[in-house]
Amino acid sequence: MIVCIDGPAGAGKSTAARELARRLGFRFLDTGAMYRAVALAAVEAGLDLADEEELARFAQSQQIELSGDRVILNGQDVTGEIRTTRITSITHYAASNPAVRMQLVQLQRKAAGEDNIVTEGRDQGTVVFPQAECKFFLTASPEERARRRKQDLASRGEVVDYEEILRQQNLRDERDRSRDVGPLIPADDALHVTTDGRTPAEVMAELESIVRQKLVTQT
Repeated sequence: MIVCIDGPAGAGKSTAARELARRLGFRFLDTGAMYRAVALAAVEAGLDLADEEELARFAQSQQIELSGDRVILNGQDVTGEIRTTRITSITHYAASNPAVRMQLVQLQRKAAGEDNIVTEGRDQGTVVFPQAECKFFLTASPEERARRRKQDLASRGEVVDYEEILRQQNLRDERDRSRDVGPLIPADDALHVTTDGRTPAEVMAELESIVRQKLVTQT
């Protein structure tokens, strides 16, 4: 079974997807980490990220591996580095590049194989795995998502102003919704789940219950 969790940044997708995969005994596929890894590699190589052709050629030469919760880029563990504000602010260059997305979509499908997986991102249920048996679209208010992002950064030693986080987040949302490839839109058959005012445990209980019901109907 493939379970897709899509939605905007800060809605709780990654946390929910990891925990759901653990509870179900499925593999977790963190697709957003792949775009972050491309952005990190490109900026460290001194590339002009706005040059779409150059970035696409460069991405083809990068070796990206998802190993459990770790992200391995060309043999190096970059799990922490790809989550910094610096990389978050430039990841859209990779995510909005049609050729890069095509490459990574193929990589995501290959990584999934025939396994039971929980995958999260922006276009998992619409583009990457339209055949997925279970699709969720997680949302939360912009203010709540910015608050969570601020807490997450603080836990990793980064102090960023809340208003700046909210401003960057709103820009990112608009880019994600309006890009030509893999835009941030819910699949027609996705179940919408709002996480405002709810604990991770409450959200998880709802998601797990729905997936387990679908597993029963498939057997």
